[in-house]
Amino acid sequence: MNGNFLFKSYLLKCFLLLAALLLSIPIPSIAAQDTITTAPLKAQIDRILEDQRLEGAVTGISIRKAGNGEVIYSSNGNIRLHPASNMKLLTAAAALEKLGPDYQFSTELWMDGRVKGKVLEGDLFLKGTGDPTLMKKDLDQFAKELKEKGISRINGNLIGDDSWYDNIRLSQDLNWSDEPFHTGAQVSALTLSPTNDYDSGTVLLEITPSVKIGKKGSIQVTPNTDYVNIINQTKTAEAEQSSQVIIDRVHGTNTIIVKGSIPQNGSSMKKWVAVWKPTEYVLHVFKKSLYAHGITFGGKSAIKTGVLPHKASKLADKQSMPLKELLIPFMKLSNNSHAEVLTKEMGKVVQGEGSWDAGLQVIKETVMNLGLNGESIQLRDGSGMSHKNMITANELSKLLFIAQSKKWFPEFEKSLPIAGQSDKLSGGTLRSRLKDELTIGNVKAKTGSISGVSTLSGYITARSGEPYIFSIMINNFLAPSVTDLEDSIVRAIAES
Repeated sequence: MNGNFLFKSYLLKCFLLLAALLLSIPIPSIAAQDTITTAPLKAQIDRILEDQRLEGAVTGISIRKAGNGEVIYSSNGNIRLHPASNMKLLTAAAALEKLGPDYQFSTELWMDGRVKGKVLEGDLFLKGTGDPTLMKKDLDQFAKELKEKGISRINGNLIGDDSWYDNIRLSQDLNWSDEPFHTGAQVSALTLSPTNDYDSGTVLLEITPSVKIGKKGSIQVTPNTDYVNIINQTKTAEAEQSSQVIIDRVHGTNTIIVKGSIPQNGSSMKKWVAVWKPTEYVLHVFKKSLYAHGITFGGKSAIKTGVLPHKASKLADKQSMPLKELLIPFMKLSNNSHAEVLTKEMGKVVQGEGSWDAGLQVIKETVMNLGLNGESIQLRDGSGMSHKNMITANELSKLLFIAQSKKWFPEFEKSLPIAGQSDKLSGGTLRSRLKDELTIGNVKAKTGSISGVSTLSGYITARSGEPYIFSIMINNFLAPSVTDLEDSIVRAIAES
């Protein structure tokens, strides 16, 4: 009986040991099953990354499920890389969070003096608070309203107040070679855009070939202003030749040199050129508008900058479009000046200082409060032009995941370029990319490109119906372009 008891005890111990071993074997979790499911996707992406153009480069990739934020693929996902214009994702999110979708800029017309009959005895002030959408038509409206108040002469100065922001016009890391172009336009609280693309602080040059070979082409400036001095060194070439136009602005001046050849049968080309001192640019255009509306100035009047005195009287104002509408040209067209204006505006509104330092601090604190790891981020500007901005692919994809839970997400999502959509305010910088059946209209993502850097981050729904978030960051490549590799990765996600 004692032996039988011992045998049964032995069997019980064996059973308990076997049960313990079975319980210790991990049952495949959802995450593990997903890893198995996405194995073909991983293999496909890994093959793409074998492209020789990426030899010596660093590529960070992060792919998440949009539904729960789970990372299903990461390659160098925690390596800090330069985001280029993917930096604008942080700027836009912070602006929506801190300023709100309905936030507006204002531009105001004031007088410091008294009106005697039809004469303003005193100065006329134009005060800006950063509106990047101010255009000549708005200045015309100010002139019209002034004329309707019975004023036809100003015995004083025309003064621009741009003190809403500091007087630092260019971000600290901007390449000097970008200064003449719209990508490096100066930032002022009082600025002007030539067209409804809203490239503030620039003029638009439209260059048209002559009807005769060897003759200069014609150059039209918008808005029509003598604030810039155009030196036309173009020549009309034979029809079969390619266009070889070079534009430069002499540093520290508004002398713009246009040289090179334009094919005879070629259509007009449009080029945006940044002006030197955008505040004075606005005032010159405004003074011309005032004259056009029959308002003249006294002989000793001058164009100046200054601060509006407390005793001044407001005559008119203009409100910009709300932020949710400004986001469309900002993000779709990747407008650098909008990013920097919003950066300074956040600094002014939140910290009372319209500077890059204050604005960048607001952006960093805001995205950290949203859930990003501040230790993985370095910010130097709001646009992504700096090669010293740094963030990881996992943090970018995390931002896109978190954004989905915010009230402002519909405006944020709407601002992203849509793959293959031909209209520039829909497709934006993706209008000529990802036109395949599974990606056209399906990819909503922000592009980014500076020297040696190419990025793409956004949203996509796979063939299976699963929505995904992705961030692709390629740094330190020497090839002319690697956007086709980004597109191949996105197609792989779409096909999964």
